[in-house]
Amino acid sequence: MPIVVDIDVMLARRKMSVGELADRVGITPANLAVLKNGRAKAVRFSTLAALCEVLTCQPGDLLRWEDREDREGGEAEGAASAAGAAGA
Repeated sequence: MPIVVDIDVMLARRKMSVGELADRVGITPANLAVLKNGRAKAVRFSTLAALCEVLTCQPGDLLRWEDREDREGGEAEGAASAAGAAGA
């Protein structure tokens, strides 16, 4: 998924544990881990707002969009080059 969750970055900056953040936000540590590890399919605005309030940050500090090509390291470009070389 091209949306990357950077909760771990903010936790480190705030010197806060996952358990403490989960407790202060009002969600389970397991659900926070799902979000933190990028396995969540969705996040409620109320949860995002609570995370921002506790971490004193903006939503953009926690979420960012990353192009698939940037994350894959140009694999598609490499495959195209290999196909071109094979046809030459």
